[in-house]
Amino acid sequence: MADSKATIHYGGNDFFIGISPGGHSLVMETDGERHSAATPVELLLIALGGCMGADIVEILRKKREEVTDYRVEVRGERREDFPRSFKKIQMHHIIKGRNVSEKSVKQAIELSDTKYCSVAASLRPTAEISSTFEILQESPAPQASNI
Repeated sequence: MADSKATIHYGGNDFFIGISPGGHSLVMETDGERHSAATPVELLLIALGGCMGADIVEILRKKREEVTDYRVEVRGERREDFPRSFKKIQMHHIIKGRNVSEKSVKQAIELSDTKYCSVAASLRPTAEISSTFEILQESPAPQASNI
């Protein structure tokens, strides 16, 4: 089993510096009123979007779908009682591309959600995660012509 170790340093004034197992650092804050860095709870939503997004883009690539842009919007609803964990998380996937198949997108989201995304699996015992999507079709790239 692979072990991971992150290190978090207190930086003072409600700031923390997280260092990932790979050595990458990021600043977090616990003063949610200041809005100068992401809070740990906000990072959960970002992690979920990144995890599922990576899966979905890779699955669509393997299905030879021509995706030119991908974005996911993640909204979370937290419980009122402590520890105020997420109770509902809604994800809206926006896929832009040429002739992207609705069936392929549905399958990619389902595979990520139920099989591949470890962040979703970690959150799911306490949070209901749902997904919607839209496909923005682009017109085919213009063909070069000889004059």
